[in-house]
Amino acid sequence: MKDRGVQVDLAYFRPGHTLAKDALREYEGNVLTVARQLYYSAKAPKNSLDLALLVNGLPTATIELKNPMTGQGIEQAKEQYRNRDQHDLMFAKRAVVHFAVDPDEAAVTTRLSGRDTRFLPFNVGSNGPGKSGGKGNPPPADGSYAVDYLWRDIWQRDAWLEILQRFLHVQDVDAKGKKLSPHSAERIFPRYHQWHAVTRMVEHARQHRAGHSYLVEHSAGSGKSNTIAWLAHRLSNLFDIDNQPVFHKTIIVTDRVVLDRQLQRTIYQFDHEPGVVRKIDEDSNQLAAVLTDSTSKIVISTMQKFPFVLDKIEGKGLGDRRYAVVIDEAHTSQGGDAALRIKQAVGANAVRGEDESEAAYLIRARGRQPNLSYFAFTATPTSPTLKLFGTKDPARVDQRTGEPVYEPFHVYSMRQAIDEGFILDVLANYLTYETKWRLRNAAVENQESDTGNPEVDERKAKAKLVRLAQAHHESLGQKAKLIVADFVENIEERLGGRAKAMVVTDGRQRALDLYQAIHRHLHDDVGRPDLGALVAFSGTLKDEATGVERSEAMINGFPEVELPRKFAYTKADDPDATKREQTEFRLLVVADKYQTGFDQPLLCAMYVDKALTGVAAVQTLSRLNRTHPLKDQDDVRVLDFANTPDAIKSSFAPWFETTLTTEGDPNLLYRKQREVMDFGLLHPSEMESFMRVLEEAPTGRQAPAVEKKLHAKLHEYLTPPIDRFVQLEDVDTREDFRSKLHGYVRAYGLLAQVLDWGDEELERLYQYGRLLLLRLPGRPTATVDIGDADLSHFRLQETGRHDLSLTPDGDQTVRGHAADGGGVQEPEMARLADVIAELNDQFGFDLGTSDEILVYQQVVGLVEDPAMNQIALVNSEERFGQVADDKLDDIVADNAERNTEFMKRYFDNEEFQKAIKAAARKRAYRIIREPAREEALGRLRAEMRRETEGHGTR
Repeated sequence: MKDRGVQVDLAYFRPGHTLAKDALREYEGNVLTVARQLYYSAKAPKNSLDLALLVNGLPTATIELKNPMTGQGIEQAKEQYRNRDQHDLMFAKRAVVHFAVDPDEAAVTTRLSGRDTRFLPFNVGSNGPGKSGGKGNPPPADGSYAVDYLWRDIWQRDAWLEILQRFLHVQDVDAKGKKLSPHSAERIFPRYHQWHAVTRMVEHARQHRAGHSYLVEHSAGSGKSNTIAWLAHRLSNLFDIDNQPVFHKTIIVTDRVVLDRQLQRTIYQFDHEPGVVRKIDEDSNQLAAVLTDSTSKIVISTMQKFPFVLDKIEGKGLGDRRYAVVIDEAHTSQGGDAALRIKQAVGANAVRGEDESEAAYLIRARGRQPNLSYFAFTATPTSPTLKLFGTKDPARVDQRTGEPVYEPFHVYSMRQAIDEGFILDVLANYLTYETKWRLRNAAVENQESDTGNPEVDERKAKAKLVRLAQAHHESLGQKAKLIVADFVENIEERLGGRAKAMVVTDGRQRALDLYQAIHRHLHDDVGRPDLGALVAFSGTLKDEATGVERSEAMINGFPEVELPRKFAYTKADDPDATKREQTEFRLLVVADKYQTGFDQPLLCAMYVDKALTGVAAVQTLSRLNRTHPLKDQDDVRVLDFANTPDAIKSSFAPWFETTLTTEGDPNLLYRKQREVMDFGLLHPSEMESFMRVLEEAPTGRQAPAVEKKLHAKLHEYLTPPIDRFVQLEDVDTREDFRSKLHGYVRAYGLLAQVLDWGDEELERLYQYGRLLLLRLPGRPTATVDIGDADLSHFRLQETGRHDLSLTPDGDQTVRGHAADGGGVQEPEMARLADVIAELNDQFGFDLGTSDEILVYQQVVGLVEDPAMNQIALVNSEERFGQVADDKLDDIVADNAERNTEFMKRYFDNEEFQKAIKAAARKRAYRIIREPAREEALGRLRAEMRRETEGHGTR
């Protein structure tokens, strides 16, 4: 700090290196003091603190100690702090953190707020730090305490000064980017697992230098962004015992914009040096410049930019430097060619040797690089992720197979995070619903006709019919009604009226359709436009009726990048809400967006209309697990239309504690190679010629003429196997070859990074097969005609309220690549009527007339009208429909007494009317034009009569 132009240093922190003479003299001159029974207040001179930690006379931490032997414990220590005067200088502007401690547990807070003071656990976990376990601490050693890590590790002189220097910071801007006072801003103090993970990785890198991988399995919601910021800063200033920098640059691979901003703000507080953190937000030229400059120490980029810098950095000697690569979300996309490009850009083994073949070079470049260390973070490590970044422990074997296992370097498990209250349990309040529906189709009415009841691929027909039922206006309408009703009744008033919900759908069109149904219901049916809804999907969707393409931004009324901020707005936290009249959005309907990396603590409910399994289930549902000062476990609620309780519970199980994987079959690649080559479609001579062309190709992007010539040469050696592929008479054999080749390429892309196979034939097949897959003629797309299938009944039915919370079951092993490919499934043929009947049995076995969507009267009315008959016989279905729409209004009005509820809904709900008209005119047109018209009409009358009479008897 400066006072009247004079620089005053309040403390001297340890320098990164000690090359200078007396480099540690000032650091060692710091005076660290522990004060007992510190009387701290002029306003209340009798008040004292059990302990205070002072640096050069300045209080940095306060501590309240409690002894259960006197009937007091950690809860009494917390209560004592809550009763302190939060405005006293010691708490308002002096000490930065406050500890509540008893012999078994510890908790911390960075700000006193009276009764609202929130403490967080500061324990190592029941099985010790970095290991899966529950809350609390391991039993103490004889003569010690369970919390002795506090004075041994945290309050130890060097550790405490490092925490103050490199960990402690403030959230110095609010949600709108406004600068906050350091005295009122939120202080960020590391949780124990964050401090331990960073410290352990840094110490290992200091001792062992570059060339290692570290996999961090930290639960979603456990503070990964701050952990990455602290780690990146430490790595960027890390020196080994010989005073040499361990890494010259730290590269952070991420797609999260929020992480970019957070890193820049956090690290600037530590160093106060502009330009230390550089975000690559322009093009590959910017990335190349940053990689070669001497100023920036931390580079933030996406993986996708690296392929385009190779020619720009060639000959710059980057392979002579050392790099720490921090991966924000480790998953299998870090395998294959994406990871290869980073290694080619900065890897020590990425320089091609003289007279070295392309295959030999790529094998070397793809393998582990002695100058690169990877620090990979994920809450859901898969088997490929564990093999790429995990630690192989020879002393630890899988109990079932006896094979060595790969394990994470550091673990903060979902189990411990839930136990400690850092995240909420999203499985504790889980509601499931089942959709009941029945289909109607000409195939059912005319089962003896090959035309009306054709044979179809049973699997594809089922999928198409299920999609039809789920996308039907009645299905969407009932789901929208249920979602809104549940939100209003159970969610709206939570968190003081701030609670929000996410609706998860299985595709862009479904997201848009369900959003529109929710929007209509809010505005037209329940009069609640104040419960604003948003939709999120990628790209554009074309409206079939108008031909107009619509995007997320067009529908919501603002750019995509604004959505997180708009959705976060709450009137309850806006003192100018009345004057501002800003829309508050409470519901967000998504399709493959905001299901990972989206941190919104106000989310309390999720409505799931999408099948979720494995990693996707955990990542999606974990959007609800973030904590908020007003949010507790009872506020979290999931309502699921698409998944069973057992399936969801099974999806979470592998990532509840520590996740492991085995090494797998060492001959897997050779077996897959043999399976591909046994087809006889690939010739080694053509593959070798192809590799020579690749070897001669320049790196990076080239002029269009150069690239065109290269493509022509490559095509020359890809054409023969394509011709042989096409000449195969058996479609199943062609698809089996494609499947086997795809399986090999996928497996090699990962395994070649884990093990150095040293086999040029394997690399050659990978390079050749990768491009060949792009050129092979596409699969035959046999479409399935399901005719005029339509929904006759639909109902949503609650099937249960479940507590799916997991219980400890030890470490879980996830399996890796299967030895056998999926192969091609022979289509099972069945009559369309049988398929519909099976689906009706499955989804609508107990439906009654009260659920039926009545269109019988409309269809009969159209078919019996002579004028409509003439129009149908000489016009297209589209032209017939234009005339039929007006006629249908009259028919509904004429049949009002038979079904008043239907008539009211028909004329009040424009979308319902539109859907009913489409179904009725389509069916009527087909009946009129069918050769056996009278028989078809008779069957329809009989069906209508049965339903009407059945209704009358109820």
